[in-house]
Amino acid sequence: MMSKRRFAVACKLLGCAILLALCFVLSMVFGAADTTLRDVWLALTSAAKDESILVLRELRLPRELAAMLIGAALAVSGAIMQGVTRNPLADPGLLGLTSGANMALALAFVFFPGLSYVGILAACFLGAALGAALVLALGSTRRGRLSPIRIVLAGAAVSAFLYAVSDGVSILFKISKDVSMWTAGGLIGTTWGQIQAIAPVILLGIAGALLLSNQLSILNLSDEVATGLGQRMVLVKAVLFVLVIVLSGASVALVGNMAFVGLMIPHIVRKIAGTDYRHVLPFSALIGATFMLLADTLGRTINAPYETPVVAIVAMLGLPFFLFVVRRGGKALS
Repeated sequence: MMSKRRFAVACKLLGCAILLALCFVLSMVFGAADTTLRDVWLALTSAAKDESILVLRELRLPRELAAMLIGAALAVSGAIMQGVTRNPLADPGLLGLTSGANMALALAFVFFPGLSYVGILAACFLGAALGAALVLALGSTRRGRLSPIRIVLAGAAVSAFLYAVSDGVSILFKISKDVSMWTAGGLIGTTWGQIQAIAPVILLGIAGALLLSNQLSILNLSDEVATGLGQRMVLVKAVLFVLVIVLSGASVALVGNMAFVGLMIPHIVRKIAGTDYRHVLPFSALIGATFMLLADTLGRTINAPYETPVVAIVAMLGLPFFLFVVRRGGKALS
């Protein structure tokens, strides 16, 4: 019975990987510039310097790699948060992490104007950690447990406050344009240097999450069960939250504010792969990457040659999904 189940999961995982590869090819072919499959192949396998090939290699390829990295990072971090807090509404963009990173980014622009990309990445990590700490502190009950409703309310309040701080700093020091260009939620202008800086961070964060997937499955049951099974809850939760901060901070440093991806993808994955986080996390990475590729491709082509911000496309899909989850899970959360 177990072998059949594993075989079914492996087939689904392979299917998701093939879908991701197909979406990657489509995202490379379609865009404002006319390109063909042959151009894509030459851009990936040769040193040719034709105009269309250079567009693919220097502009479109790093952008689509960034989309895959960000989609995987946000989906995995959302799955981790939902598992740790046992809250179906948990999402890095809704619980203070991205707003904290956004605030830290604005402060970094003010006090360290010549900061390198690695420095910006570190600032986003610190900001995401601050946002998460505030939400967890305000969302905990007197006994130290995490209340789903309190966390959602605290996340909304903390996010509003941190965004207000970011906007205030931007206006006061006249850097609104720089901050808004960085945090607009798009992938325009992604460079190979940014990919080289951020890819190892995201890949290591996802690898760490996969290593702790079994512990996350136990935590998702209940604190009593986890304690009875010998789970070192404080340590495991701390490591998992660090991974969420790393993945969310890296995402903001590269693409800016991007809510709802971490909310939607884990819910979709559970319909495909079940509730075992040994399956949920790898499926989330693949489907999250595929989703972001499709969203970015749609943003580039729906009104070409003009570009629709990918954050707008994600929000149009994510807000109805959020309301659906609230309606479906409201009684369970109350």
